[in-house]
Amino acid sequence: MNVVLILCDIFPPAFGPRMGYLCKYLKINGWHPVVITENVDENTYSFLCKEVDATYINYYKKNGLAGKISWGWTFLRDIFFGYKDNRMYREALKIMKKYRFDLILCSTYRTFPMKAAWRLSRKTGLPLVVDIRDIIEQYTGNEFITHSMPKIFGIDTIIASNFKKRNLKVRNKILREAAYVTTISPWHVSVLGIYNKNTRLIYNGYDPEFFYPAPQKTDKFFITYTGRLLSVAMRNPELLFQAMDRLVKERIITPDWFRIQWLVDEKSKQIIEHEIEKYPDIRVFMEYLGYIPASEIPNVLNSSEILLLLTNKSGTNGPNGVMTTKFFESLAIGKPILCVHGDEGCLEEIINRTQSGLSAHNVDETYDFIKAHYLRWQAGQPYNDNSDKVEIRKFSRTAQARQFVEIFNNIATF
Repeated sequence: MNVVLILCDIFPPAFGPRMGYLCKYLKINGWHPVVITENVDENTYSFLCKEVDATYINYYKKNGLAGKISWGWTFLRDIFFGYKDNRMYREALKIMKKYRFDLILCSTYRTFPMKAAWRLSRKTGLPLVVDIRDIIEQYTGNEFITHSMPKIFGIDTIIASNFKKRNLKVRNKILREAAYVTTISPWHVSVLGIYNKNTRLIYNGYDPEFFYPAPQKTDKFFITYTGRLLSVAMRNPELLFQAMDRLVKERIITPDWFRIQWLVDEKSKQIIEHEIEKYPDIRVFMEYLGYIPASEIPNVLNSSEILLLLTNKSGTNGPNGVMTTKFFESLAIGKPILCVHGDEGCLEEIINRTQSGLSAHNVDETYDFIKAHYLRWQAGQPYNDNSDKVEIRKFSRTAQARQFVEIFNNIATF
């Protein structure tokens, strides 16, 4: 069996579905994955850790004041000295003594650990594939920095600016030397293809073993959102709230029968609550469930009547090309998708192509969509799923794995 060394910034049990599912399906395609990643204190995807040869590196303490200080110190060392990549590189050299690898795959949402993977490729002569899930250019502001930074004397702006310049310089240099680059949307391909002509589109996707239509009757009409809200500029719920406010005022919906389920973290909840202040009548309709294990998500989606996506209109300053795993998992469930505000880009194109829901541009569209499905549900009529299943199957994790394997087989040093 061929062996691929995978260096990635995040991997299950943390929120790393792209590489987690890839490892699941690589073996049946003749490839054995060996993973090196950062240790992240999450258990969202613990079921994807089974029988995976993975090494986890602890870079800093996780909790309390000591954790914040440790993260800050690691962050600064990483900016100025490339600390995290250097450490992963050393760990990888140890692992490489145990296997005969055929190639290196690096998966990242920013840059880390591209430099470690690039150094290994140069040292060993193994071909390098770089998989980039998200890029700095897609964001509207500094959302690409996951931790909050001190705002005194504009320190946050200075750090973000330097961080962005450094990351783009490193990223673009390595992309030019990679054998292949893979990424998650046509917009991303257009940006990254400038640096490497062998840039290929491999969408995020859904695991067909978990995500499929299994409708469940409930005593309430649920609209469900799963994920994070980095900022309103990136994901704006305003059209949803305006439509709901109108439905409440017209006495079409009541909290006894109608709810919005938010499976979000605390920071996202704060953003939602702040936006709801403009519409006090709809606050009672909100339910915050927090994060749940990924294995429980299919049941929640199948128990919902509308699956919600939040984004914003694409533009020069973002957001651009944002096509999350949650979108493809919603596609597979076969419930109507409501996307607000429609991005008028890659995401909207797939919603329209698969006939899976509405990418809304205004409050009237949003209002009509919710009202029609709610009245259908009230009348006891099941949803008639007319989505294009042939198109949707193209986004399965099995299809995704085959795309990666095709690239691997083309360039591997057998």
